Amino acid sequence: MAKGVILYVLLSLVGYANVLHSAESFSDAPEHTRDSTAVFAAAESYEHALQVWKTPEDINAWIAANFIYDMTRSMRLSENQRSKKEQFEIYKPMEFFATKTGVCVDLSRFAVETLKEIDAQNDPKYLMIEFDPIQINGNTLRRHWLASFMRDGKTYFFADSKRPGYIAGPYNNTEAFINEYEQYRGRRVISFRELASYQKQRRTQARQLQAPEKPK
Repeated sequence: MAKGVILYVLLSLVGYANVLHSAESFSDAPEHTRDSTAVFAAAESYEHALQVWKTPEDINAWIAANFIYDMTRSMRLSENQRSKKEQFEIYKPMEFFATKTGVCVDLSRFAVETLKEIDAQNDPKYLMIEFDPIQINGNTLRRHWLASFMRDGKTYFFADSKRPGYIAGPYNNTEAFINEYEQYRGRRVISFRELASYQKQRRTQARQLQAPEKPK
């Protein structure tokens, strides 16, 4: 009898661990650790980086070699934590360059604002994606942030905390990327916004993704 109880408890714990791992696999944390072998234009400071970096690829290479995801910070930025009205600042690019850690919105802010400084003609923007919510350790996560830029009439997406160091594109439009990204993440996209700022936009309309009607 005792052995049966112990076996049941162990199986329950394994099942719980599997559920937790599954939930975290849907988080915005990188699939792989940072690539310390990635080649990038080194800079002694953020001000120096603005002088030596010239393209989105320069920013992207630095991200690949340096970015570390902060899971604790992501929990503090979850919807139920933010509902407590805790003051929480998104890292400024200079701060992010120094710490090299953060979450998706920190990373996208770093990419967008840096690209505006070194190559503004490529029209850097934010892409905010709203997924079906997931729960990790009691925290609700649904929003994800990336950066985008234009080149030769096509759109590219990067500064993605899920796959730092990767540039997706070219795409004819954002919808094409969203359709592909939804499959990659294995999470349903509810809506998305293309924004000039990570700060709350009162009058920006989200583009809702409507599921196709089933034939009768």
